[in-house]
Amino acid sequence: MPVYAADRVLTPERVIERGWVAVENGVVTHVGRTAPPESAVRLTGTLTPGFVDMHCHGGAGASFESADPEQVIAAAALHRTHGTTTLIASLVSAQEDTLQQQVRALVPMCQDGVIAGIHLEGPWLAERYKGAHDPTALRDPSAGELDRLITAGAGSIKMITFAPERSGALDTIRACVAQGVVAAIGHTDASYRQVAEAIDAGATVATHLFNAMRPVHHRKGGPVAALSEAHGVTVELIADGVHLSAPMLGFARRGAEDRVALVTDAMAAAGCGDGNYELGSLGVTVSDGVARLVDGGAIAGSTLTMDAAVRYYAQATGAGVPAAVTAATSTPARALGLTAGSIAPGRAGDFVLLDDTLAVTGVWRAGVPV
Repeated sequence: MPVYAADRVLTPERVIERGWVAVENGVVTHVGRTAPPESAVRLTGTLTPGFVDMHCHGGAGASFESADPEQVIAAAALHRTHGTTTLIASLVSAQEDTLQQQVRALVPMCQDGVIAGIHLEGPWLAERYKGAHDPTALRDPSAGELDRLITAGAGSIKMITFAPERSGALDTIRACVAQGVVAAIGHTDASYRQVAEAIDAGATVATHLFNAMRPVHHRKGGPVAALSEAHGVTVELIADGVHLSAPMLGFARRGAEDRVALVTDAMAAAGCGDGNYELGSLGVTVSDGVARLVDGGAIAGSTLTMDAAVRYYAQATGAGVPAAVTAATSTPARALGLTAGSIAPGRAGDFVLLDDTLAVTGVWRAGVPV
């Protein structure tokens, strides 16, 4: 039974100075606040839960849309080196047969634990705020297509993003939630009222708040206001200084601090250099670390990793380390009903060791260093 003792251990309730954690069969069995056992492995730094990224398209030059197991493994491995021990694979909009093929290819990766589930970011999105989605693949949602995709996912689809103003969206959101899949709101031109109705229908996540949605107007709050004030809604934020400025991150934090989930929205270029890539069927150029569509120049995901997101969010907003770590761990895990994201008995033995600069110096999965 491995035991790890660190200068600090971040638990859901507190920061434990000179704490220790015991793991058995991949699960935390004990969190100590007294002197650790003599057999404990001594660690220098802060031991936090492994990061949970609920919105990621790839990395290391690899894409989840490729339906290639080797690419899935490569992308997951890249993000693991940056502290992400629980990763949800996001797919962009595509025609139904393509989406079904991609979903089926990812199911074995979920079953093997390479990824923790699938997120369908589309195809039921708004044309006006499509972002880096193929406009020819966007369409109205239907219960029939939802059923076929969920069946193809064999329990692996964890979340689906909707533009609630599309015809049939509210009924499909209800059907989605009834099947145990999280409904998110994003890429939307919806009014405040339409978003509120979607929340009433069961939507509980805001897909990258502010980005790819109708902006706030002083007489029309739109989706940002509706999602920010809804206490049951987890709000994704891409904390890279590109998608959101530091003042806007701080604004979002003040409005929904205990509901912020940091996400990368990373695409294949994460962990790589500038150059030409693809996101789904669309060409992307990365310059100075910023990914944009070749056609039109819209931001196309990011090259972010979760450790960088934690550092930027902690410093840019003044949130501090515990709050930033919570936004990268327990909050996204809670939003998706996952057992990861906390150092507590009965939870997954996934950890990250951070030094005083918040750089990752160690990663453990199921109690084993990786």
